Amino acid sequence: MSNHVDSTSDERTVNNAVRHKYRTLSDAEKAQMQAIKDLGAEFIAKLHEIGGTDPEGDRFASRDLSLANTHAEDAVMRAVRHITA
Repeated sequence: MSNHVDSTSDERTVNNAVRHKYRTLSDAEKAQMQAIKDLGAEFIAKLHEIGGTDPEGDRFASRDLSLANTHAEDAVMRAVRHITA
């Protein structure tokens, strides 16, 4: 059994927009990916709390909090890319 799935398959794992083949993740990798995403979401929620902004919105109270959000999103993406590579 192959550990890759065609990008057009309904079974694909969406882990990078530019890959044409996707690796099937182990349960441990799936758990790691979920944990990283949960930590990122928790951090971004804290940024909204600090700034007094709506956590469902995309606006932050300052440019610094907005940049912190951007870097948090980037950090999550890069950690997930490491797990799914």
